[in-house]
Amino acid sequence: MNRHQELALPSISDMGTLVVRGVTTFAKKNKITTTSYLLGILFLVFVGSGTQLTLSQKRQYNAILNTIDLESEFQASSYYAQTQAAYHASKGWFFACDSTCQRNKKRMEQAKQKLDHVRAQGYVKLRQAKSLVGIFSQVGVEEVKESFWEYFGAGKAFAKRQSMWDAMFMGMRTIARGRDESMMEYILKVLIQVLINFSIGLFMALVTFVLGLWGIVKSYQPNPLTAVIFFVGASCAAFAFVSTYLLLMYGAAAGTVYGVAKVAESQLRLQQEQQQGRGNNNPRPRPHYL
Repeated sequence: MNRHQELALPSISDMGTLVVRGVTTFAKKNKITTTSYLLGILFLVFVGSGTQLTLSQKRQYNAILNTIDLESEFQASSYYAQTQAAYHASKGWFFACDSTCQRNKKRMEQAKQKLDHVRAQGYVKLRQAKSLVGIFSQVGVEEVKESFWEYFGAGKAFAKRQSMWDAMFMGMRTIARGRDESMMEYILKVLIQVLINFSIGLFMALVTFVLGLWGIVKSYQPNPLTAVIFFVGASCAAFAFVSTYLLLMYGAAAGTVYGVAKVAESQLRLQQEQQQGRGNNNPRPRPHYL
C-alpha cells in the first residue's frame, strides 16, 4: 500500500453505507427510543394542526371567552401592584414593620385575594371553553405548539449564548498558554463545543416542555384515555423533532469536516506529486573516471 492509499478518505458512498449500517444497528439495540421516534413522526403527520372547529363550536367557544372579565382582572392586578409597592416602601430595616407598614401589608393581602378570586373565575370559564373544543382540536394543538416553540427557542438562545462565550474563552486560553494551534484546530474545537451546547440546551427544552405538557392537557378536561394518548403522542413528537434537528446539525458538521478533510487530502496529494515530479526531473550526476 502506497502513501496515497493510506491518506485516502472513504468515499461518499462508503460514508452513506456506514451511516445506514449505524442507524440500523442503533435501531435494533434501542427499540424503545426508535419506537418513540417513529410514534412521534406519526403523531405529527396524522394530528398535524388539530381538528377544525365546527361553526357551532366556534360560536360557543368565543361566547364563553367573551364572558371573561379581562377589565376587572387588569384593575385588580394594577391595584395589587400598587399596594405591593406601598408595602415594600414602608418596610423598615431588618424586616421592621410599623403600624403604617402593617396597614399597607393588610391592603396588599386583600388585593392579592381579590386578584386570585378574579383570576380563578376566569380560569373556570377558560377551562369550560377548552373542554368544549377538546385537546385534539386546532385550539389545543396550537397551544401545545406555542408552548413547545417557546421552550425550543429558549434552548437555542442558551446554546448560542453559551457557544459565544466558549469560543471567546477558548481563544483567550489558547493565546495565554502560547500554544502553536492552527486556525482549523481552533474551529474544530469550537464546532464540537457548539454541538455540545445545542445538545444540552435542546434536551433541557424538551424536558421542560414535557413537564409542563400535562398541565396543558389537563386544562382541556379530557377523559383519562384521551389525555394519556395525547400526552404520550405530543411528548414523542417533541422528542422526534428535537432528535431530527440535532441529527441534521451533526450531519452538517460532519459533512463540513469531511469536505475540509477532502480538500486537505487533495492539496497534500498535489504537493506530493509535485515533489515526485521535481525529483524525477533532476539529472543524475555523471560518473567521473580517473
